[in-house]
Amino acid sequence: MLHTASLVTKVFIQRDYSEGTVCRFQTKFPTELDNRIEKALLEQTVKTLNSYYVEAEKVGGQSYLEGCLACATAYIVFLCMETRYEKVLKKISGYIQEQNEKIYAPRGLLLTDPIERGMRVLEISVFEGRGSSGSSPSSSMSSCSTAQ
Repeated sequence: MLHTASLVTKVFIQRDYSEGTVCRFQTKFPTELDNRIEKALLEQTVKTLNSYYVEAEKVGGQSYLEGCLACATAYIVFLCMETRYEKVLKKISGYIQEQNEKIYAPRGLLLTDPIERGMRVLEISVFEGRGSSGSSPSSSMSSCSTAQ
């Protein structure tokens, strides 16, 4: 039997500019998620994402070397190598995918990678399962996440 999940609403966690323009998201719990997920779980996810973005934007020896190589090669070097920033963004995407599979999808939620929203918001889609099969809303989350 067919089991579908319909989108009920989207919840947005805004960027926090209180400490400058460094990419970080607010840890305030949205009231729309009260009965969907524990406050501590969402807060832990947001704090982890914030720490990854701090890591991505950290300037050090490797960033300096990448910049020097870029100037010396007229930025052609970036055709054959990933920057440290790009590597951390991949790590963030993997973390979001893992969190969706383990925590959010079973609760009828789906995190969207902030890079897909221009790093402006952390988007959480709220789904409601329908159907007569015995499976949970998470079984159809994978098909929903690939369609978006």
